[in-house]
Amino acid sequence: MKDLLKIYENKPAEIVFHWHDSETTAEGWVVINSLRGGAAGGGTRMREGLNEHEVLSLAKTMEIKFTVAGPPIGGAKSGINFNPNDPRKEGVLKRWYAAVKPLLKNYYGTGGDLNVDEIHEVIPITSNMGIEHPQEGVLMGHFAPNSEQKQQKIEQLQKGVLLPVHKADYTPGEAGQYTVADLITGYGTAESVRHFYDIYGGDLAGKRVIIQGWGNVASAAAFYLAQEGAKIVGIIDRVGGIIEPAGLSYDRIKELYNARKGNYLVADDMLSFEEANEKIWSTGAEIFIPAAASRLISKDNLDQMIANGLEVISSGANVPFADTEIFYGPIAEYADQKVNCIPDFISNCGMARVFGYLMQGAATLTDEAIFTDTSSIIREALVETHKLKADKLELTKTAYEIALKQLI
Repeated sequence: MKDLLKIYENKPAEIVFHWHDSETTAEGWVVINSLRGGAAGGGTRMREGLNEHEVLSLAKTMEIKFTVAGPPIGGAKSGINFNPNDPRKEGVLKRWYAAVKPLLKNYYGTGGDLNVDEIHEVIPITSNMGIEHPQEGVLMGHFAPNSEQKQQKIEQLQKGVLLPVHKADYTPGEAGQYTVADLITGYGTAESVRHFYDIYGGDLAGKRVIIQGWGNVASAAAFYLAQEGAKIVGIIDRVGGIIEPAGLSYDRIKELYNARKGNYLVADDMLSFEEANEKIWSTGAEIFIPAAASRLISKDNLDQMIANGLEVISSGANVPFADTEIFYGPIAEYADQKVNCIPDFISNCGMARVFGYLMQGAATLTDEAIFTDTSSIIREALVETHKLKADKLELTKTAYEIALKQLI
């Protein structure tokens, strides 16, 4: 696997688009690892300090993710080095999407990612400049539809991504309050844990969980895991955290989900970030959901959790370990040898899978059909991994081997 991974990592990306904003210091990249299948896909993220290497690593991760989520296309990513809290953010995004419009019309599809919202930013901004959907480039490059087929798939994408979720089991809010795009990635992350215990053995109910982050992915994963009877014992966000060794109630998790301000945790009893960061890693939990930014988890964080009962890591964030290597660096490998690591390209493939599902012919547009499809795809990937290596541990290594054999 490592030989395959080295070949894959070292192969240069086919296209690197580099942009400097005319009105601010913002700088951005689209990295298209390959045009496998005639197109490439990957979301748009924004953070201060982002660089081309980070975007490249995420583009390569997306290509591996498409071996699970489909369609069989290349991986890509957009990244903008800019403070997402700057009031000029909207203007930066508008100029960015204007610059990359030719790609988005022909062979590149995008969506939301870290600090860039699918519903409130990507879709309206691109729509206003004549892009029928942020996935239009994938439709044109990969599917090459006729006009009638294109219209059908565009309508499915437009409706399905923004479909209000009504089924009570799928939403932490009132019926219709949240959309598929709000919930699906966190749902898939939680489902990966449920399927892991079902396939590899064990009972999810009663397991203790630490959640890192409180954006769409982290908070939704916490909601679905709590619904399955898991106990959320700790949440750490960039602004602070909550630690409750007995487990936060299901109703409290719903309350915290609905109280979010943007991607931030809001609670009267919140600890400071410094205090939460000092205590949470040794709190004791069987499940860890890293769902904040990339490359945050240190070996020390892992050692503390492992010493206190950690069994499973399911990555809500892409590339969660603090390695310099693009994928399977020493911290990731160490984690994979010590606990059961469900890799990001399986556990957080929900939104990518929704796009793939909605680009099929005559897709069923109900919340139940979309959520069930995502769950099935994630389960299928874990079943295939289990077939190759039924023993626990080195789950990520095994999953990479399956994916890379499709790409090299």
